[in-house]
Amino acid sequence: MRLVLAFALSLLAVAPARAAPAGDFHRLLADHYQWLLRENPVQATALDVRDHDDRLDDPSLAADDRRAAEAAAFLARLDRIPAASLSPEDRTNRAILKRSLGDVVEGNRYPQRTMLFTTYSGWQQDFADLANVVPLRTRADFDSYLARLAAYPKLNDAALAVTAEAVRGGYVLPCSVLGNYERTIAGIIAEDPAGSRFYEPFARPRPAAIGEADWAAMQAQARRLIADVLNPAYAKHLAFYRTDYLPHCSHSDSVSAQPGGRAWYAFRVRQETTTDLTPEQIHAIGLGEIARINAEMDKVARQAGFATRADFIRELRTNSVYYAKSPAELMAAAALMAKTIDGKMPGLFGRLPRLSYGIRAIPAETAEGTTTAYYQPGSPAAGIAGTYYVNTSKLDQRPLWELPALTAHEAVPGHHNQIALQQELDLPPFRRNFSFFTAFTEGWGLYAESLGEEMGLYDTPAKKMGQLSYQAWRASRLVVDTGIHALGWDKARAVAFMREHTALSDANIDAEVNRYISWPGQALAYKLGELRIRALRTRAERELGPKFDLRRFHDAVLGQGSVPLDVLEAQIGEWIATEKVR
Repeated sequence: MRLVLAFALSLLAVAPARAAPAGDFHRLLADHYQWLLRENPVQATALDVRDHDDRLDDPSLAADDRRAAEAAAFLARLDRIPAASLSPEDRTNRAILKRSLGDVVEGNRYPQRTMLFTTYSGWQQDFADLANVVPLRTRADFDSYLARLAAYPKLNDAALAVTAEAVRGGYVLPCSVLGNYERTIAGIIAEDPAGSRFYEPFARPRPAAIGEADWAAMQAQARRLIADVLNPAYAKHLAFYRTDYLPHCSHSDSVSAQPGGRAWYAFRVRQETTTDLTPEQIHAIGLGEIARINAEMDKVARQAGFATRADFIRELRTNSVYYAKSPAELMAAAALMAKTIDGKMPGLFGRLPRLSYGIRAIPAETAEGTTTAYYQPGSPAAGIAGTYYVNTSKLDQRPLWELPALTAHEAVPGHHNQIALQQELDLPPFRRNFSFFTAFTEGWGLYAESLGEEMGLYDTPAKKMGQLSYQAWRASRLVVDTGIHALGWDKARAVAFMREHTALSDANIDAEVNRYISWPGQALAYKLGELRIRALRTRAERELGPKFDLRRFHDAVLGQGSVPLDVLEAQIGEWIATEKVR
């Protein structure tokens, strides 16, 4: 504790007493960015900052306490710099930094900080993806990779210690969501080290910069580490999960049943949505959106020749013509859709990212329990492309009519377009590389689905129903997430609601509801962010009339990276005023 206090005091003492406020602020930004790199060493490597290449993240509670104290010290420095003394750009930077640091400090106050995994992600899977997020080209890259493989038991032990503390306090996930979780641990253990995910970099062609003898030695070292270090660590995790965690799983689906759960959920709602809306207000917004979208779905069903929405959805869920017969067929269809959208992008945007993206199948050990697709950012600095991950499990639950909306959200013009552009913007590094507000990032992804109309993607009733179903899916989240965690719903009621109001398959609904239960608040951000972006577009169209240019509007929305919704509203208001006098 003395060391933490001494470091915090040193942060407070960095800025000279009489320095200009702008100088103080820029020194604070520089210090804070170096802190982010230290606390996120794998991300630092992905950004081609090589000062922390032998280190892994520290998930311990002691590290959480230290980070919260250091964040509080940064906040104290920030509070001594009056916003009015800064340029408009730095006032925005200051507000974003203050919000981010405040979330670190407040989040550490809740005992739910001991809950380190959800059905969507866990430390074991994050680490298993290491080879896809760091550069692997030089001898130093591979040395760093091997050093991190060797260091995994320490990270694993720290995470297990925190999770044991969570079990003792009753901060455990519900039994109802854990059906597929064991496989996310067990599936990483490879009897043959050469078949391990961790060995994939060594199964590729030898880099020219590494000699044959050295490469053979590295391959042998990797096999030893997988067999003697990683497999035992994952086996230890699996045993803990089976004997110490699963028997204590919760019989309530609501985080509000935990001590302090209601207060933590309120914090999560504010953090994820960047609004002050209450769960009850969000629930009502969701019900209104569901009614509106279902009316549109009824109209499309009638146009398709069906008496009711339910009849058309039954056809879409059960007719085999709508489903791929093999993983390769599904991947080919997703890739074709991605390239089709690529060709339409210049008509919607004046500025496009330079970084490319690829497409991969979601790893088998997580696929059956996770979402239908997701995006993993790349790194221009490290030469790593973005990745659109597609779920190829349970093919009878992955309809092809969902692909236009799914691809628009996860790849372009959604996540890859927005995040890769942010990585190129002339912003303070903390905003360019670490600042991602879910309400903006996921709100943009959902808004991007609606651009399928402008691109002509929804050219059949089935594809249009797919887009509307995805809209209803995100509106349902407002109802279901708040219903479970604030209004007394259980999983069965949430599943029934989504089955009635969306065209999602049963497998997707189950995986999604598990996600909302185990990751409270996160899913609220999508629809609330999209509604705000859509409202800003409507305002711009109304106020600018014939001067409205859709490409310029999109460039304005994306031109400052991911920001809280109130900041976005102010920025677009200023853009509208500027456009009026162009």
